[in-house]
Amino acid sequence: MRSIGPPHDSPVDGLTRRLRASPVPGPIAFVAVGALLAVVAPQLRPAVTPDLVLVALLPGLVFAAAYHLHWDDLRRAYGWIAFLAVPGVLVSAGIIALVLDRAIGLRLDLAFVVGAMVSATDPAAVVATFTKLHAPRRLVAIVDAESLLNDGTGLVAFAVALAFVTRGIAPGDAAWLFALTIAGSAVLGAAAGAVAALLVTRLPGRALPAVTSLVTAYGVYLVATAIGLSGVLATVLAGIALGSLGRGGRIDARAEAALDGLWHPLSALLNALIFIAVGIAIAHSDTLEALVPIAWGVVAVLVARAAVVYGLLGAGGRLLERLRIATALPVRWLHPLFWAGLRGAVATAAALSLPLDFPERALLQRITFGIVVVTLVVQGGSAGWLVRRAAPADQPARRLRTT
Repeated sequence: MRSIGPPHDSPVDGLTRRLRASPVPGPIAFVAVGALLAVVAPQLRPAVTPDLVLVALLPGLVFAAAYHLHWDDLRRAYGWIAFLAVPGVLVSAGIIALVLDRAIGLRLDLAFVVGAMVSATDPAAVVATFTKLHAPRRLVAIVDAESLLNDGTGLVAFAVALAFVTRGIAPGDAAWLFALTIAGSAVLGAAAGAVAALLVTRLPGRALPAVTSLVTAYGVYLVATAIGLSGVLATVLAGIALGSLGRGGRIDARAEAALDGLWHPLSALLNALIFIAVGIAIAHSDTLEALVPIAWGVVAVLVARAAVVYGLLGAGGRLLERLRIATALPVRWLHPLFWAGLRGAVATAAALSLPLDFPERALLQRITFGIVVVTLVVQGGSAGWLVRRAAPADQPARRLRTT
């Protein structure tokens, strides 16, 4: 997720600036720190649980990033973002499942569980690189919004896949559950964000608006999870609604400064902690015992990402423009969008949350963790070179043909 401009300097700010100046992207460095901690302090392993990642760390991180998304950028790119966030997740999960089923003989329903776990992109390192290199704002917005919304839809797909394996629900019921969960989570999150915006614009001082935003971020996550909806997706929509309805002069300047003063250092801290937790979890997973399945998993992820970006966004771009849903994307942007499909914290948390008696649990976790490591290191580490060549800010790119 994208980092937020600091209103004040802090130790977290200094660490963030040093990581940005480093040739190694921040998430990769934090994963390495986590792996090192796992070696020197193996007792940390039980502390890394799905709830630590999904309940304690992720809601604040996605809310902060969603709050600072620019509505104008989202409005101009919402067609592409919607394609990536819903059909893109399902297509990606299905392709990954088919490849793993054919290549390593993994049962198709279990292969779809892997596909659902790794279908959510987490391009924190890439977004940071895009911003540092002054990539076009609309491209950054698409990558950023995709990562936020995919976190939610990917986890919904994962929950449905688990129900299919463990409870044997019918495919039609699974599709209905997926659609209902997405819609309900979006409505709940948008409503909570609208109420929070109304409160923030009327509350006096600096502390109350900041506390209101914090309660909204974690409160809507807990409520959505308690009623069977997607906490992550609801939190993202709440952040977007609060930012869109409350900013732009509607929030008192002091209150807005207080919100920035809260969420900038908090998001930087949460980002560090979440990738350190990923490193600890992966270091204890015996990932090297599944090199062949991991290799096929990486191939599956790349094939699925290519189908989504070059198929849904490339070929589907003609239809979107004819329907006037979205303007055409520059052709050269498709390449960094393809390479921005990193997997990270959400995939790791989902793998950790598999029930202890789940079929092939250890193998599914190793494949997932291996995909996370490869995409973070290889794609995250080379994103800067690709952005410089494919999406320079000062060079107009040829647009997709519409006839």
